Amino acid sequence: MTASNDDMLRYQRQMAFGEIGLTGQRALQAASALIAGVGGLGSWAAELLARSGVGRLVIADDDKVDLTNIHRQGLYDQTDAAEGKPKVHAAAERLAEINSAVIVEPHQLRVDAGNIASLAGRTDLIIDGTDNFLARFIINDYSVKYSLPWIFAGVVASEAQLMPVIPSKTACLRCVFDAPPPPCTDPTCREIGVLGPAVATIAAMQTAEAVKILAGRSDAVSPFLTKIDFWTNQIQRLAADRSPDCPCCRGGHFDYLDA
Repeated sequence: MTASNDDMLRYQRQMAFGEIGLTGQRALQAASALIAGVGGLGSWAAELLARSGVGRLVIADDDKVDLTNIHRQGLYDQTDAAEGKPKVHAAAERLAEINSAVIVEPHQLRVDAGNIASLAGRTDLIIDGTDNFLARFIINDYSVKYSLPWIFAGVVASEAQLMPVIPSKTACLRCVFDAPPPPCTDPTCREIGVLGPAVATIAAMQTAEAVKILAGRSDAVSPFLTKIDFWTNQIQRLAADRSPDCPCCRGGHFDYLDA
């Protein structure tokens, strides 16, 4: 992607940050990302990546906007909810208004083992905007198998967690979690609620890690599993080391992708 002087003007303050500069900004404009789910996390991440100037965003979600989404999901408004507009279409329209130079490819479907290759095949990174661990294990398998970085994140109630995954360099999801929780045992936002600002904040942290990678600054990526309770103000940074016994990144078994 080439950019005019006017296009670059919007990134002036971002380029003034020496860790990004002109080189990093051009890298962002040449980069692409898959955002798997544009609900709570993914909607904020999509907006922040578009504002950062990431050149191409592939967004995938099979859901429609509902009034209960509005308190924690960026990009959408009451009109979208009243019309029951598909999230990917509402998101694509809003992203075009924010930054028309960014190419947005909407796909009204849920990311799964059967379609992830077609969605992520020409991207540089995956943002986790899913709402279940099975989808995250599929993303992790694909990430490790094809050496594609991804940023894991999740929020329920006031508790959030975040971990970047750079294959062969950092722990993968299966180094930290043996398997997805059994069906119906993992608490959901529908059941126990979610604090809106917690979603927006962890999405911003998630996007910051993505920007580092896409700008060519993977050296600055956090090596930790970060856990934050936004109600009690407790913050934990847990060492996330590569497990020598990991069946995925050590053993080369991609059980969830191949299932």
